[in-house]
Amino acid sequence: MERCGRTSFRTERPADILDEVAAVTPIYGGVSFARLDKESLQWPCRDASDPGTPFLHKDTFSRGLGKFHATPFREAAELPDEEYPLVFSTGRLLFQFHTGTLSRRSPGIEEVAPPGNIEIHPDDAQRMRIQNGEPVRVTSRRGEVEAKAFVTPRVREGMVFMPFHYSEAPANVLTNDALDAIAMIPELKVCAVRVEKSSAPRPRRKRRRRSRASR
Repeated sequence: MERCGRTSFRTERPADILDEVAAVTPIYGGVSFARLDKESLQWPCRDASDPGTPFLHKDTFSRGLGKFHATPFREAAELPDEEYPLVFSTGRLLFQFHTGTLSRRSPGIEEVAPPGNIEIHPDDAQRMRIQNGEPVRVTSRRGEVEAKAFVTPRVREGMVFMPFHYSEAPANVLTNDALDAIAMIPELKVCAVRVEKSSAPRPRRKRRRRSRASR
């Protein structure tokens, strides 16, 4: 704030800032460092006697009205086939946050959640002769990344999972940007991939013959 020209602003502790937030924002009115040292609070928490709200829309909608739509099931834009036989999904890990800009600075977090793993079901790993911890190549129609196989029954057979936190194995290089027709959100959570040992030769793509009219 001083860099923005507010030279009169002075605070000694982060608690002072939270006290100011509580003073001007009703839904934080009962939140303070003193209370947070003793209990867990979730907003809305309007005064010092308010225990907080375990979930936001407890008795009524806090902001606007809930609106629900029934929608028919529709398959993903890209499904497994002979060339790309596995369903690929991405997501988060408990110990990392988004692209890891902050969480990856912690050596302890890096030790618990190291980069570059892809989860593979044991039956799929056995069929592909892939061992746990072995380097693999994951390929989709859009690109490929290198990762380490994490053989686990946490994923279903026929499916693989990769966290998107790591620049060493950028999962979104593989994902599909096909848009949902209503929400206009890309299908970044499902596509079709092929997984093979990193040492395996890359399959040759079939070249389409052009017709005489296109030459």
